[in-house]
Amino acid sequence: MATRTPGDGVPTIGTVAAEAGVSRATVSRAFSQPHRLRPETVERVLEVARRLGYAVNPMAKALSTGRSGNLALVVPDIANPFFPPMIRAVERRADQAGYAVFLGHTDEDPAREDLLLTRFAKQVDGFVIASSRMTEADIRAHAERHPVVLINRDVSRIARVLIDTTQGVTQAVEHLAELGHRQIAYLGGPGRSWSNGERRRTVKRVGQKAGLSVAMVPARRSSYELGREAVPAILATGVTAVIAFDDLLAHGVLTGLAERGIDVPGEFSVIGCDDVLAAQTYPPLTTVSSRAAEAGAAAVEMLAGRLSSDVAGVDNRLLLDTSLVVRATTASAL
Repeated sequence: MATRTPGDGVPTIGTVAAEAGVSRATVSRAFSQPHRLRPETVERVLEVARRLGYAVNPMAKALSTGRSGNLALVVPDIANPFFPPMIRAVERRADQAGYAVFLGHTDEDPAREDLLLTRFAKQVDGFVIASSRMTEADIRAHAERHPVVLINRDVSRIARVLIDTTQGVTQAVEHLAELGHRQIAYLGGPGRSWSNGERRRTVKRVGQKAGLSVAMVPARRSSYELGREAVPAILATGVTAVIAFDDLLAHGVLTGLAERGIDVPGEFSVIGCDDVLAAQTYPPLTTVSSRAAEAGAAAVEMLAGRLSSDVAGVDNRLLLDTSLVVRATTASAL
């Protein structure tokens, strides 16, 4: 096959199709719906397109298909280290499917989340909404107007990917019980967080089953400073161990305990959740594993499938299990 040289003109979809030995429709799918083709076909088409200098014209694509070629990912707290791996995975998988990604940050505000979704609506083909803080009614209202996939929010008849921390948190409580702790606390996260509710209920249920006394300490939202500031309230409960909503809060707790001369794990045990800071704390943090990146990639797969089939109302619900990762912030109770 001939290779394009300078002066041959701007390459078209027909040029790429002829060079790659496929149809124009196959070239189109290689950019917009690669999951519908064999990987080797997609690779061949993209390699030819790169060599010829061919690029999809987004305006022409939008006019011909009624699609923008854009997706939106909305998260509640871009500063929380749980979300960057998810964001990267969403962007990577969306790029493979031929989509660009708009990123929205709501700062834990459901009204802002609703506003961002409304603003993005005319510019994107669908939404991945992570850890939504909106009411179920508001989520359903948006899902009726545009394709939506949720991450860590369990709403029936809407596609969702759930990082199920039940198993990991259960192991965390049982781990503390086996170490001889009889009084433990749960340091909660954002009140509107589905994950926070699931973790709080699991700590209470499993703790009671194990004969432990369980105290609930609120933190309002997730931040290092709030974890640090929560230490006096945690200690006032008389507990010897705490399970925090996430690693960010747990990191703050470690600092607050150190400031009071309390040794971890010699005098007090700490467990986090999401496994995003373990290598950055001292001692290395015992925590519940995270699957944020997998959740992001799976959500884009669901959304791309929905967009390619135009089938609505499928109750897709994917659960990703977790487990406890034991490091150095837990030890036997005194």
